[in-house]
Amino acid sequence: MVNALTSLPMARSRLHPTVPALAMLGLLGGLAAPIAHAQQHRIVTLSPSLTEAVCALGHCAELVGTDRHSSWPGTVARLPKVGGLQDAQIERIVALRPDMVLLGPRSRAGERLAALGVPVQVFDARTHADLKRMLLSVGQSLGESARAAELVARIERELDAAARRMPAHLRGRSVYVEVGVGPTAASAASFIGETIARLGLVNIVPGDMGLFPRVSSEMVVRGAPDLVIGPAASLMNLAERPGWSGMKALRQHQVCQLDAERMDLLSRPGPRLGEAAHMLVDCLAGLPQVLR
Repeated sequence: MVNALTSLPMARSRLHPTVPALAMLGLLGGLAAPIAHAQQHRIVTLSPSLTEAVCALGHCAELVGTDRHSSWPGTVARLPKVGGLQDAQIERIVALRPDMVLLGPRSRAGERLAALGVPVQVFDARTHADLKRMLLSVGQSLGESARAAELVARIERELDAAARRMPAHLRGRSVYVEVGVGPTAASAASFIGETIARLGLVNIVPGDMGLFPRVSSEMVVRGAPDLVIGPAASLMNLAERPGWSGMKALRQHQVCQLDAERMDLLSRPGPRLGEAAHMLVDCLAGLPQVLR
């Protein structure tokens, strides 16, 4: 679905003359109307997933600024950083003279930038299907529709290949995936939950709790997961959580502790989704084998 807000006059003549005078182009699960062709764009991204998408589509050199969390590929580290989800630096973004700003739906920057005449595209990539639509939309805007379609197909091949690599003794096992403090979990409805399902695992956090709900220690203990996956920083002292010391995943050393780089890979719904699936298989396959 594409939502177009009321068009606003172009605020600055510095923008490319073929870029239409528009306010905000919302892309919540739909294809973007292609931006009029300019050989070189000036792109600002306000989420790591969108930064990675632009680079995967061959336009990394056109990035002039990113959010503070964008770290892949390594070349984006040298770019100006313009804040994050809730604290985007509007004046700095405008000073970069972008003709394309890509951001997520929870960013506060969209309407403010649109009111200044900056072309904005808003994407919501919370599921595998959302991610595919996002990649196709960004590809259309960049004049890379064919390349985007191939990228989507490649992700599907990588997910299938990762599923085939999952050891047979792990298929059908239950899993708890922690993604943040609280603790916050990835439910079966999230893109991480969908990846888990593609690998043949069963998520103990149901989708009807929301995509990334806060959960209690008691709920996880009741769920009795066979496997636990999450950031090493928060999983180091699991046995100290109420009731967790007797949980079979801990007793049998079935815990994948992911460093910051691997957690970034897992938690970004972008073009490296297939790589994240292979990373999970590698981690799980490396755990001590436990017979059912």
